[in-house]
Amino acid sequence: MPKITVASVLVDDQAKALAFYTDKLGFVVKNDVDLGEYRWLTVVGENEPDGVELLLEPDAHPAAKPFKAALVEDGIPYTSFAVDDVHATHAALEASGVVFVQGPTVMGPVITAVLDDTCGNLIQLTSPA
Repeated sequence: MPKITVASVLVDDQAKALAFYTDKLGFVVKNDVDLGEYRWLTVVGENEPDGVELLLEPDAHPAAKPFKAALVEDGIPYTSFAVDDVHATHAALEASGVVFVQGPTVMGPVITAVLDDTCGNLIQLTSPA
């Protein structure tokens, strides 16, 4: 059976994305391979070195930027990350300068918050309610 090993998020600047996803969100670099104009740049959870890798993928394809802009305009997160406590994570990230477009909100069995990743995406955080 297939196994998810890499998921991607389309970013407008790999260096800026790397700084945000590591310095602000706490991910760590798994792979950083120079491919010329771009890099094969993946991060993983700090305590999950062998977990699913998040590819910080350039949004260079002509369809990528309009797709991302439409999601942002409609307030739709590009992807979602689980955290232990959305309220605590929201407070800590907001204190570090991360901009949220939606604060902690109960949505049935989960609490969500949505942040701007500075690279053209909204990212949802979730924890059990």
